[in-house]
Amino acid sequence: MATVLITGGTGMIGKALTSLLVQKGHRVIVLTRKARPAAGLVEYETWDLKKQVFPTHILAGTDYIIHLAGANVGQGRWTSKRKEVILRSRTDSAALLVKSLRETPNRVKAVISSSATGWYGPDHGRLFREGDPPADDFLGNTCREWESSITPVVQLGKRLVILRTGIVLATEGGAFPAFRGPLKAGIGAILGNGKQVISWIHLHDICRMYLHAIENPNMGGPYNAVSPEPVTNKALVLALARKLKGSFFIPVHVPAFVLKILFGEMSVEVLKSCTVDAGSIRASGFQYTYPTLKAALGELTKH
Repeated sequence: MATVLITGGTGMIGKALTSLLVQKGHRVIVLTRKARPAAGLVEYETWDLKKQVFPTHILAGTDYIIHLAGANVGQGRWTSKRKEVILRSRTDSAALLVKSLRETPNRVKAVISSSATGWYGPDHGRLFREGDPPADDFLGNTCREWESSITPVVQLGKRLVILRTGIVLATEGGAFPAFRGPLKAGIGAILGNGKQVISWIHLHDICRMYLHAIENPNMGGPYNAVSPEPVTNKALVLALARKLKGSFFIPVHVPAFVLKILFGEMSVEVLKSCTVDAGSIRASGFQYTYPTLKAALGELTKH
């Protein structure tokens, strides 16, 4: 049994990952802003990013750190203030982790950090791999600084794995409920022309990738955390519509200008095609539970 420290453990991925780790018999410590009572193998410790306060006493017994902390990119319009929150929540938390590991005797073997496929820009028909440079836009620059802020743990002798996560499909939150919502009224809402490629991952598989990164000492550096079957927005919406409604739905294209009004600058990401290669994570030995959209939607629509 290992002790795993999770930052951002109260978010959608964090909760599911905590549950998976406990099922595997691991002890989990979740860092939160508010104190909570322990629950079985799950303990809670508080930290404060603004004051740069970290409970360093827990590091002596921590084997692995999973770094998920970061403000929700899809929540709210990208105002200048919101962009700063999105960036600083990631880089400040990583800097505090690095500082704490540097200054405190510990036995941490590896740090597995979240990143995003926002690292990449529009694909223009190409397939992105881990060696490609970051896009020169808000998300590309955010991901670059995000990854750079956690990289110093390597100099501290820690194995570092970075998972560049695609669009996570889950009933608990994220993009999937937004895709499913209009279908309650019988409308299959296709965004823009629907040709933009979505590199997605099922919630269960992204959690299993973190566990895989812990268990595989040969892993290091960035990995694209996506399914091996990227799909277009139109294909995803129509497949979901047929799954839920059969033939009783109307496909409707939501024009790009409407999305720009609704989402502002974030509409660029909604309309962007980003085809990301899953070859590296597969080469590491990872086996998907939901490798295809058909398999993923089959599970997600059971709820």
